[in-house]
Amino acid sequence: MRIEEVKPSQRKKGRYLVKLDGGVLLRVTEEELLRFGLRAGMELDDGTMEALQTSARSSSAKAQAANIIGSRPLSKRELTRRLVQKGNEETDAQAAADWLEDLGAVDDAAYAAALARHYGARGYGPQRLREELRRRGVPRKLWEDAVAELPDSGEALDALIQKRRRGDLTDPKERRRICDALLRRGFSWSQVKAAMARYTEMEEDE
Repeated sequence: MRIEEVKPSQRKKGRYLVKLDGGVLLRVTEEELLRFGLRAGMELDDGTMEALQTSARSSSAKAQAANIIGSRPLSKRELTRRLVQKGNEETDAQAAADWLEDLGAVDDAAYAAALARHYGARGYGPQRLREELRRRGVPRKLWEDAVAELPDSGEALDALIQKRRRGDLTDPKERRRICDALLRRGFSWSQVKAAMARYTEMEEDE
């Protein structure tokens, strides 16, 4: 195929539009422009055309990945999924995510630790954090290290009991209501049971 025109994109900086005969339009980056020496009048054989398209897809996926991760942190799996949703091939999306991981821009361990600090500060327990890590695509092997970043569960539970109690903790209905609320926040039954016993004992000592 023959290149009829090469011009900068008016919408995206660093992108170029390559118009081929027959009305075909390729969107490439400066990398492809220089690597393939693209210019008006140039003839592209099938092999060159295939290599150009492959390179252009890869560059596009990388640019999108950098934009996405620049706006908010994501796990590697989340980023890959987001790229596929934007129309990228699975292999290109995975390669772009690998590229950012190699650069240190995607770090699942750091992301998991940040989630632990965020949810811990909001009074959530280990199970809720594990559910969130799973939902966000963080590898299971990183979960327990992230859980270790959570604040002391005793202090968190004491604060939540104090905040949520409305009546006498010796009332079975009141105890059940508070226990259910704490379990929903991701604390285990053993943690909740120990916290309720500790809190009741503290009240009796006052």
